[in-house]
Formats: sequence, structure tokens, C-alpha cells
Amino acid sequence: MTREPIEVAFERRGSGSPLVLLHGIGHRWQAWEPVLDRLAAAHDVIAVDLPGFGSSPPLPEGRGYDMPSAVRACADIFADLGLDRPHVAGNSLGGVLGLELASRGLVSSATALAPAGFWTPRDRAWALWVLRMIRRSGRLPGGTRLLRRRYFRLVAGALLYGHPSRTTAEIMLADLVSMVGSPAFDLVAAAGRDYVYDSPAPSVPVAVAWGTRDRVLWPRQARRAAELLPRARHVWLYRCGHVPMIDEPEHVASLILETCAAASESEAA
Repeated sequence: MTREPIEVAFERRGSGSPLVLLHGIGHRWQAWEPVLDRLAAAHDVIAVDLPGFGSSPPLPEGRGYDMPSAVRACADIFADLGLDRPHVAGNSLGGVLGLELASRGLVSSATALAPAGFWTPRDRAWALWVLRMIRRSGRLPGGTRLLRRRYFRLVAGALLYGHPSRTTAEIMLADLVSMVGSPAFDLVAAAGRDYVYDSPAPSVPVAVAWGTRDRVLWPRQARRAAELLPRARHVWLYRCGHVPMIDEPEHVASLILETCAAASESEAA
């Protein structure tokens, strides 16, 4: 039976071996803008809006948002884009998607930035509460106008960024509008209510990085990640929040490039 292609919006730059970038829940491909050109100097970089986020429509009817379904959707998106085992880098939801893809041998390497799934039930409840609170703020009368005020922007941005002053009001407003309008947000949150990462350790190169100022997924979750992924490279991103490519783009880009290079070296050996 021929499946229906999955339509996604994406930004594609550069040339070389393919590298797919996956954002977090409620975000959009523009989250990767600070690192795109650096990565595109070495790779064919495809930053996608996951189905139901950003400018991408929801998944075709009959397809779900639980983790196994999400992994299959990513694999189908790769196929639709003509990609065979690309490198992948992801943040939050995108981070754990990358790890699940790596566990199944569907990618050549995975760099996971503040990946979801290594939480306790209390940690998971906190993360979803914070993200839902941010989303609801965009629905309040005058909520988006408050982002024009620097003080409010710094306070609100501190939940996601280690350096909220490095993000402009225009970008924060566009991100909030995108989060409010994401038809897949509640579907993904509901499907992931009982999810924890427990897949076999990937055989491809993997790097897992955590921001020391992450206030969505507390850094203590790094310990469980290290236990479940003993062969991965584990990195601390100092003074970074939950979206570290905004805080320290040079450091994040270097980490992704090093992970991709490790895969190339392993394949050449």
C-alpha cells in the first residue's frame, strides 16, 4: 500500500553529507538559525518544522503522535526528502527523537541537546507545566504586547534561555505565536504523558548536552542519560538554558560538527 507523503516545511542550506535539525515541542525550524550557516559550511543541512508545528501541517489522518509513530514519521520524512541515514541534531523533543532514531540505526549520528525522556514523573509534569504556561500567556489579552517590554521579555525568556537578552523581541514574539498556533502541541504532550527513554543504546556516535541553566528539564536528568547511554559523549553547556543554540551557537555548532565527524571517521575505519 502506498503511503501518503508527509508534508513538512523546511529550510535547506549547504552541501555535503545530510544533517537534519529537529526542534522542540512548540518551536519551529528558526530555532536553529544561529547555527545554520556554520553547519551548512560542512553539511547539507535541513532544518524542519515537525508535523503540526511551525508552518508544517499536522500528520495525515490515521497517524499518531506517540513516540513509535513519531519515529516512523521522521523516517518517512527522511525518505520523502531523499535522505539515507542522515546525521541528526535535536533539541528537547527533537533531541530524544534523534536518540530514538539512532537507537534504531536510522541515522549516522545524533546530537541531543537537552533531550526529553530522562525525567521522573515530577520532572515531566514540571516541564509540561512550564511550556503550557508559556503557551497560555500568548492567549491572554495583551500577552504578546508584553514581550515588547524588555523587563518582561528578560523574565519570561529566562525560562527558556540562559541569556534571554540575546533574543530579540521580534523572534520571541514569532516563537510565541508559533507555539500558540501549533495544532500538534496538545497531541504530542498527551501522547508523551507516560513516555520515558528506555531504548537500546545506539551503536552510532552520540553526544548528549545539557545546559547548566536549563529551567525546563532540570540538569539532574543528565545522570539518568549517562546511565542509559554509557557510550555516548556527555557534555555540559555552561550558562546555557533549554535552547542552547540560542545561548552559545558557536559551542553548539562545534559539538554537532564533532559528532558528525566522529561518524565519518568510524565509517572510514
